[in-house]
Amino acid sequence: MKNLSTTNKTELVNNSSDVILQGIENHKLAAKHYQEAANHHLDAAKHREAGNHEEAWASMVKAHGHSSIAKEASKEDVKNHRIKNWF
Repeated sequence: MKNLSTTNKTELVNNSSDVILQGIENHKLAAKHYQEAANHHLDAAKHREAGNHEEAWASMVKAHGHSSIAKEASKEDVKNHRIKNWF
């Protein structure tokens, strides 16, 4: 057991190459889906301006779906960055 005063609180739990590669993939997946969500939100705005409310709603639902996937990928990456010896 380490002395609390010498514990580096930013030391990562796992720095293996597999964890690093998975983190990279999670970042790429999140970015891809956030970009898709942004595109669908822009489409929703255009449809709303044109008075096509059903199409705007459909675009908004697609945007929400992509945002949800992106959030899950981000959460997975956070799990891999747990800090050990925090207490």
